[in-house]
Amino acid sequence: MVAGDQTQKYPTMPEVMEELKIMKDIGFPIAAMSLMGYLKNMISVICMGRLGSLELAAGALAIGFTNITGYSILSGLAMGMEPVCTQAFGSCNLSLVKLTLQRTILMLLCASLPISLLWINLEPLMLMLHQNPDITRVASLYCQFLLPDLIVNSLLHPLRIYLRSKGTTWPLMWTGLLGALLHLPFTIFLAFTLHFGVPGVAVATFITNFTTLIFLLGYIFFTHVPQESLYTPSLMDSSHSSNALVGEEWGMLIRLALPSCLAVCLEWWWYEFMTLLAGYLHKPRVALATSAILIQTTSIMYTLPTALSACVSTRVGNELGAGRPTKARLATITAIALAVLVSMLGLLWTTLGRETWGRVFTQDGEVLELTMTILPIIGLCELANCPQTTGGGVLRGSARPSIGAAINFYSFYLVGTPVAIVLAFVFELGFMGLCYGLLAAQVTCAFSIATVIYKTDWERESLKAKDLVGRRRGSCSANENQTTECQVEFLKDVA
Repeated sequence: MVAGDQTQKYPTMPEVMEELKIMKDIGFPIAAMSLMGYLKNMISVICMGRLGSLELAAGALAIGFTNITGYSILSGLAMGMEPVCTQAFGSCNLSLVKLTLQRTILMLLCASLPISLLWINLEPLMLMLHQNPDITRVASLYCQFLLPDLIVNSLLHPLRIYLRSKGTTWPLMWTGLLGALLHLPFTIFLAFTLHFGVPGVAVATFITNFTTLIFLLGYIFFTHVPQESLYTPSLMDSSHSSNALVGEEWGMLIRLALPSCLAVCLEWWWYEFMTLLAGYLHKPRVALATSAILIQTTSIMYTLPTALSACVSTRVGNELGAGRPTKARLATITAIALAVLVSMLGLLWTTLGRETWGRVFTQDGEVLELTMTILPIIGLCELANCPQTTGGGVLRGSARPSIGAAINFYSFYLVGTPVAIVLAFVFELGFMGLCYGLLAAQVTCAFSIATVIYKTDWERESLKAKDLVGRRRGSCSANENQTTECQVEFLKDVA
């Protein structure tokens, strides 16, 4: 039994209300930031549509390619620092937080090198797959002008997780809002006023993200509170010069980063796989158009599950690091209950508002009819997706991303894929069969994650957190908005 913490079977109502307040403070800015990211992407797509059908097709190809081969990988790898940082903030091991932040940035920068080579060679790769030469040429220009954004995201993702890990999320929303407000004028000026076209949209995306990064670094620099008693070593500090120790710490980070990346990519790639299969169906134009609407729908619905996942990951990690397994369990129960409520709202929206939402994207009769048919199925998917996404945050916060990756693999590829192919092509259900495959994958994933969480020994997870991040000066809460000199030291290292 962890000292000072007794496991109780049922949380009291005051405890639940207190946890809800904490989650609101952490989760609301994250949800708002995710929504602004969605709107920013919509602005880019709309502007490319205004440039012409060729530019829109090329932009769609390029955005899908960069998401699959670049942004999903960087985002997933960065999540490897989440369990370490959340638990380290909970245990006040701030030196480990700083080292993890630095190493994650270095890891992402290294990962950007092969990604950039892939982006540069988009055109020959697509021509080998017999894609349209004109579309491929324009898409290749988009990728080439977006290359600097890899460096920006290699800094943005770790910094966001760093602030989120200690419960400081409002700056993420405000800096994201400032960047999003600038994205539309930047895009219009570069793409239309200067007539740069699709490359102008790519450059505007980079400038927007770079501006957001500057705002975020400015916040970290100007809001720090120096604490001379806190020792925050750099990567080359002599106290960490032991090759064995450094190797062990790097190994720990990589062991967490790779399954975190895999868990993100496996689910992300499945949607692209479903879009690819839609191209082989009867009436592929209708199926692909409906698939595009589906992806936009799931993207906007994903903002709340993403926020809940990030929020519960922070709460579970902080409490386990502080040696409070009961509160980690309370945070998990509260977040899962919220996820179920949110998923029901999603089901109501996609069922009752399906015609109105479909008409936002299309007036084509066939596409609208298919969209109205599959939206209730997507709502059923959301009943499983929101709890399983939130449960994934619990696994990350308790440093178990490999379990999440394994569950995603067999749920989406050993269950969802066969079901989708059999129903769509053997039983000739078409695109609806693909959606039933997604439903089977989401239900399997949700049931598996729920089983793992139900069987979790929170006392044992707290002891594992102690082994992972140690204890410094007892325990402290990351929600006290501690800002330490490790922020300033980090900026000095970057300079």
